[in-house]
This record gives sequence, structure tokens and C-alpha cells, in this order.
Amino acid sequence: MWCQAGTEPASHSVEFPHTGAMKLSGLIFAGWLLIHVASVAHGENWPGFRGPTGQGNSSETGLPVHWTATSNVLWKAGIPGLGWSSPIVYEDRFLLTTAVEEGASLRLICLDRRTGKVQWDKEVFRQKTTRKENQNSFATPTPVTDGRKVYVMSFNGGLAALNLDGSPGWVNQDIHFYGQHGPGVSLRVYKDILVIPFDGSSEGEDKTVGWQKPWDKSFLLAVDTQTGKVRWKTYRGLSRIAHVTPGLVSVNGRDLVVSGAGDVVQGFDLQTGELIWTIRSQGEGVVPSVVVGRGLVYATTGFYSLVLRAMRPDGRGDVTATHIAWEQKKNTPTVCSFTLAEARLLVLNESGNLACLNADTGEIIWNHRIQGHYSASPVAVGNRLYCLSEEGDTTVVDTQPEFEVIARNPLEPKCQASPAASQGCLFIRTENNLYCIGERP
Repeated sequence: MWCQAGTEPASHSVEFPHTGAMKLSGLIFAGWLLIHVASVAHGENWPGFRGPTGQGNSSETGLPVHWTATSNVLWKAGIPGLGWSSPIVYEDRFLLTTAVEEGASLRLICLDRRTGKVQWDKEVFRQKTTRKENQNSFATPTPVTDGRKVYVMSFNGGLAALNLDGSPGWVNQDIHFYGQHGPGVSLRVYKDILVIPFDGSSEGEDKTVGWQKPWDKSFLLAVDTQTGKVRWKTYRGLSRIAHVTPGLVSVNGRDLVVSGAGDVVQGFDLQTGELIWTIRSQGEGVVPSVVVGRGLVYATTGFYSLVLRAMRPDGRGDVTATHIAWEQKKNTPTVCSFTLAEARLLVLNESGNLACLNADTGEIIWNHRIQGHYSASPVAVGNRLYCLSEEGDTTVVDTQPEFEVIARNPLEPKCQASPAASQGCLFIRTENNLYCIGERP
């Protein structure tokens, strides 16, 4: 039985008029229970930012289309402090970070996915609360899990691993991070390494260095998931501030991490860290994640020169002149990440303009406005797209063959964290609460 977090389910007694009815009802309930447990057991985990592929796609079935703050809410749990990291789900564990004590304490909280009850709540880092953008928080990087440990990044660049029971794993505080915006990138796991871009700016007297003026101090870091020790560290060359969660792609048998920053999109060898190729991409403060598929890499440029690009990832060296497949300059997002759904690229910008592009050519198939302002990245489930606004409303859109708004579901403001979909439920983080949205059995 589902219950609201912090409460116990009420006890019930059931009487049947005769033995035959009891046996039949028992068989029906047992059959439903087996089906329900089997569906949960085969549900999809949501282990990091934007799900199992890192691209906002879900293979879940049975996600609800309609809900309110009181209907189809399986549980609701209050969360202390503030953080805009997204929730992650692994089997029956629901994990997220939050910052308390005005940001000085970064905590990782584990809840029971089925009930919303807190299983454990651990302080992972003491943080120095330097400057950040107002839209950012002191707990914005989304953690990631490989099913053995969960990995966390602090506001100041520290990295830590905890076991799934909350016991400590390792801590690496060798990297000191500063950025004028504060960090916003999320972690990626590849086999036995954790990959993190550090695209900050100067903490010196001239704060525009690395932010508005290119510098050569940004780098990608890979650490061993078992020990926290550095596997490789590779500098980008000249670039500027960014918050882009990287993508992973295999090219001719070589696995690459594709990482965007201010002024560049680059491919690095995942095993060695070697910088393989660079495409120049003018602009700083880039946020949308890299998306890969159909033999292409999709990424945006930064502020002052907004362009959405599709690039071929099989180059070597500076391939700006040769490996850009197409560009689209209309309604390019500055915060929301986009989603690749088969041959369609779905792009939502901050003012609510939702476009569907031909992923191979960049041609606009349709373009419509949905109500609200957006920071969270949408989730694609089949032909449906779930778009969570800052005002707390989720607009559910049918994306094929034509645009159609199916539902608009209110919760509560303020919402900036991207939702998660797992085990037949949608998990939404608001400023003060967590919601588990699902169809009641």
C-alpha cells in the first residue's frame, strides 16, 4: 500500500461472505501482486542526470498523464535546505543532494522509492559559499550511481563516493573549483571511471578571465570509481565558462566523451584522455547537455551567439570547417537540454517555445509555444514529452505525428530540477518537496 511520507498505512480487515469468494479474491489479489512486483522488478533505473542514457529518454510504460497536488500522488516528502540537483533512482533507492546551513553543508539523502521515507541522510561536504548566479544553488550537480556507489560533487569541486547504504567510500578534494556562476555540470560514469568537466573562471582580481575572456585553465578529469584517484586530466586549450554535462559516443571502435564548454565542443578518448578533435563554438555560459545519436553530436553555443549544431564526431584536430552537419539559429535554448526521439530532435527553450526538428537536417517540423518558463529539461517517453515549468506545471505533449497538448498538471512552484522517470512513476522536485507521481493500483 502506498502512503504519504512520514505516515504509516492504516490497517484493514476484509471479510468475505463465504470460502469460495475468499479463495477467488485471494487469487485475484495474488495475481495482481505478482504482476505489479514483476513490473517494478523490470522497471528502468534513472541512475544520473537525464536518465540511463543521459539524454532524457525513458523506456518506462504506464506513466501517468493527469495529476494534481492531491490526485495520483503516491507520496510527497519534504526536503530540508535547497538544491536544484535532479533526483536519481536505483531499484528501491531514491537519492538526491541538498544544501543546508545556508549552503555550508552538502548532504546526500536516500529515501525509499516506494514510500518516500528517509532511509539515511549524510553530510558529504562542508562547503565554502562563494558567488553564484541567483538561479543556481549550492547543490546543483546531480549525483550518479553505477549500482555499487553513488558519486557526488561539491560546490567547491570536491568529489566523494558513498556506498548505497550510506557508508563512506572515498573523498577527493584535490581539485579546487571556482566559477562566477557556481557549478552546474553533472557527473557521468563510464565503466570504472567518473568523468567531470571543470569549466570555471578566475578567482583572481579580474573576474572576467575565464568568464568573458577566454583562458587555458579549463580541463576534463577522470577518476577511478573504486579509489577516487585521478586516471587522467586533460586541458582544453582556450575556452570559457560552461555547465555542460558531457555525452558518450563510440567512433570506429574508440569510446569518446564529447564535452562542450564556452567556445568549444571537443571529443576526448575515454581511456587515455587524449584530445581527439575540437569544433569552435563561440559563446560562454553554455548549459544544455550534449546529445548523441544518428551518427551525430548535438550541442549549443553560448550566450551572445546562440546556435544549435549537429556535428560529426569522427574528426581529428580542429574540424570546425569540415564536421558541422547543420545549424539552426531559431529559438535555441540557453538552459534546457534537448531530447533525441528517433529521427526527431525536441528542443524547448526557457520561454516555452517547443520545436521539433528533423535530427538529420535541422529542418523545423513544427514549432509551438507552451505556457510557462522553463529551466528543467524535458523527459521523452515514447511519443510523449513531459515539460516541467518553473511555475510547477507539467505540460504533457504528444509529439507525433503532430503537436498536441494532452494535459497540463499543476503542483507547486518553484521547479528548476529536471524530473526523473522510473518504475512506472515520475519523480518531481520542487523548492520544498519531492513528489512521486503514479497511477494508483
